This record gives sequence, C-alpha cells and structure tokens, in this order.
Amino acid sequence: MEGPEIRTIFFVMDQGSDELRESSVNGRNPFKDRRVREAMNLALDRMAIQRSIMRGLSVPAALMVAPGVNGHDAALDAPLKPDVAKARKLLAEAGYPNGFELPLHCPNNRYVNDEQVCQAAVSMWARIGVKARLVAAPFSTHSQTFQRGESPFFMLGWGVSTYDALYGMQAWGHTRTQGADGNFNFGKVSDATLDALIQKIKFEPDVPKRNALIREALLRIRDESLFIPIHHQIRPWAMKPGVQTLHRSNDYFEARYTTVK
Repeated sequence: MEGPEIRTIFFVMDQGSDELRESSVNGRNPFKDRRVREAMNLALDRMAIQRSIMRGLSVPAALMVAPGVNGHDAALDAPLKPDVAKARKLLAEAGYPNGFELPLHCPNNRYVNDEQVCQAAVSMWARIGVKARLVAAPFSTHSQTFQRGESPFFMLGWGVSTYDALYGMQAWGHTRTQGADGNFNFGKVSDATLDALIQKIKFEPDVPKRNALIREALLRIRDESLFIPIHHQIRPWAMKPGVQTLHRSNDYFEARYTTVK
C-alpha cells in the first residue's frame, strides 16, 4: 500500500558564513543574496524528479511542511515551474553571470532515492551555470559533516512528529540561540521577521490567530527562498497476503493496527 509521509526533503544553503566554503567565489557568500537563492529554486524541475526518479511516489513541494501537518495549505504548496531564463537573469543581477562552483553534500542511504535526486539537481543547476560537485556519503558521515559546519550546501529531510509546523520552523528556521530555537539550523539562517513570527506562534493561545501566524511564517520561508524544498515523500509499505495494517503518515508501524489471517 502507498501513503503520504509527513516528511519533506529539501536543500539547505549556508546563509551565515561570510565566504562560502570550498566554492569558486572568494570573499563573498552568494547564498546571502535572495536572488541567488531564488535562482537555485527556479532551476529545479520537481515534476521531472517526481516522474523520472521517484516513479510518482512524491508530492513536489513549495512549502517546508507536508500535507497532514498543521499549517500546510495545498494552495500555497504549488511547486515553482522551472524557469532557466529567469534564473540566469537573477544570477546575473546578483553579480554571478557565469554562475559559480561549490560542493553539494548528500546522503546515499537515508531518504528515498536521495543520491539520485541530488544527481538530477546537479544537472538542473548546471543549466544556469551553477556547478555543484556532488559529495555523496552514508548518513552517519553526512550528518556529522553538516553538523560540524563543513557543508555549504546539503540535502536534509524533516519529519514533523508533532504534526504542527512550529516543530520544524523552530528547529531549522529560527536563528540559533538557545534551547529548541535553531537547534537544527545548520544553514545559519537568520531572518528577524521569521524569528518574530515563530516567537509569536509559540505563545499564541487563539487557534485561528496562531494558524494565521503559521501561514505567514511559511510564506516568508517560501518567498524569501530560505530553503529549497524538493518534495514530500510518499512511502510504500509491503506485506504478505493475509496481512492488513494501517498506513501511518509518521512511517511508524504499530502491531495494534494490524491483523493477520
């Protein structure tokens, strides 16, 4: 059986360093410029990835939370249509008419078709002049690399165990300060507007007002291209004839929902 998973797969850009590690750009960080981030987003053909690599088992994404998570809105989650010409124009306006080079760190055993997705993305970015050198490794190595701050550009997946968008936004979207605020922000994202929204969401007791704040925060992340969402995963489960179970969107099997004939 097939079912949606509350996990979103995306690319993280180092937006905090003054110089991008191991890139061809000296003394500057292209990812600090929203136009560069938008260009990287526009170059990605999510429908092609869904069709050719995921074999239909993905939901191309524009938002950083998946269907089933509080805050997700299908009307806001329509993936960007790839636009190579516009992406090239944005790079030129930002001062990179010939693009640039940098490493792309990806796992090869963590997410569905993770390395193949990265390979496809590398080809798509090459069309706008951005030459990403793929560095694929097991997740145990991959995670240590980006947590040490050695990945200027990397793939990550995030499942929302609380089924509420705050859980993810607070971890990877808030400026790293203390506690849960920014505790998984290894892209060094720091956006004062987003931080303020997240703080309001944490303490707003009125549900409609809180959901409006979540919507505003997710749109801020999307429209500022603070991340590059790829897709929300769909997970197939396999079982023998005579076995019936409930497909759960947290990808967690429980025997109490299972019958065997």
